[in-house]
Amino acid sequence: MVNEIKKTEDNVISTLGDIKQTVADFTDMFADMRGNITDDMLKRGDEIKKREESFKTSFEETRENLTNGIEAEKEKLIQLQGKLEQPPIAFYAHHLKDLKLDTTDEILIFEKTFTNEGTGYDTSTGLFTAPVGGLYQFSVHTCAYYKKYAFIGLVLEGNVIAADANYGDESHGCNNFGSIVRVKSGEQVWVKSTSSSSNRQLHQDSFRMNTFNGELVNN
Repeated sequence: MVNEIKKTEDNVISTLGDIKQTVADFTDMFADMRGNITDDMLKRGDEIKKREESFKTSFEETRENLTNGIEAEKEKLIQLQGKLEQPPIAFYAHHLKDLKLDTTDEILIFEKTFTNEGTGYDTSTGLFTAPVGGLYQFSVHTCAYYKKYAFIGLVLEGNVIAADANYGDESHGCNNFGSIVRVKSGEQVWVKSTSSSSNRQLHQDSFRMNTFNGELVNN
């Protein structure tokens, strides 16, 4: 019985040893698994953080671009609204105060107007003063007296930008000339005699009109 008890005791000790070893093996295995899981979770956490930072950066860039785009379009709309609210600028003047061209650089004064939108043309001086800057189109129509010459120039701030030479050959001859030019706000445009003598003179009657007109094309 003692031997049997001892044998049983040895078996129990051996079994307990096996169980202890098994528990130790499982403990090590779970420790490795926990380590691997922790490393993997940390890596995934880093990736998520990087993606989050990238998303934040992209979102801020997109928001900034959209804000800038909206502000630019808003400014365009404000400018467009200003243009739409701005009254048209155009004038059409006629009837010369003096038909003689006996003084070089003398301003031709058209003392009547059919149209003067924007009140840029002055019938007392013959000067057109641009109310706003922009691209303007001007046209001049003059008639030379019979057997006499007319040398006329279109002037912007003292510089001739278009000119015409006319002679009344078989009758009172009429010519038309003009220019499209960019004019700054406040700058002046006028018509003048570019050459003078006793043989220089214009003519006007109910059939022939001397005219000076202009309009704002685009600003």
